[in-house]
Amino acid sequence: MKFLANNKQVLRDVFQSFLEPSPSGFYEHLGKEGGFKGDHDLNPASHPCEVKTLKPAAVLVPIVVRDDEPSVILTKRAAHMNKHAGQVSFPGGRAEKEDGTAVQTALRESQEEIGLDPTLVEVVGTLSTYVTVTEYSVTPVVGLVDPNFELKAEESEVAEIFEVPLRFLLDQRNHQKHSGFHNGIERFWYAMPYNDYYIWGATAGMIKDLSERANR
Repeated sequence: MKFLANNKQVLRDVFQSFLEPSPSGFYEHLGKEGGFKGDHDLNPASHPCEVKTLKPAAVLVPIVVRDDEPSVILTKRAAHMNKHAGQVSFPGGRAEKEDGTAVQTALRESQEEIGLDPTLVEVVGTLSTYVTVTEYSVTPVVGLVDPNFELKAEESEVAEIFEVPLRFLLDQRNHQKHSGFHNGIERFWYAMPYNDYYIWGATAGMIKDLSERANR
């Protein structure tokens, strides 16, 4: 498959063929036309209200162009975090006032969290906006990463940085649907267990979006 090539030019062309163009700003409101993903995909009762203002955020989906085949950088959040402690996620976070675009947020947060030099990232597009039950509107920014990096985890936020083969994440046979009860209500989520890592929730939902686009 072409999207598993180790040639940056080939990867750029393939990803740009199915990704959305980079936005000029942030998505803080939900349009009536839809087009966004979210926790509500498997839990329709939690579908967000169209008139609600959301908190803009962005993550970087960092695809490392390696000699053998591409891989994806993920992080495991620090255990002492107040929110999402120990969960697997993409580097990213809430937009700051100085951020002009979602791309700037994703690159800034990635540099702060894992020390990824923005000059080593070539942004090739975005996935669908992902809306969380905590009312964040997250823009997943996809970037091709030069492998000549030196990463360093920000210990206050990140416990571990690791890579997963892109081939594994795009293979729909590795996509599972799990469930559990919260406040007496059964909720569902996507999960993609990989070795000792449990990739689930919003991160898995974004990966599923990427997989569906790549496998059309």
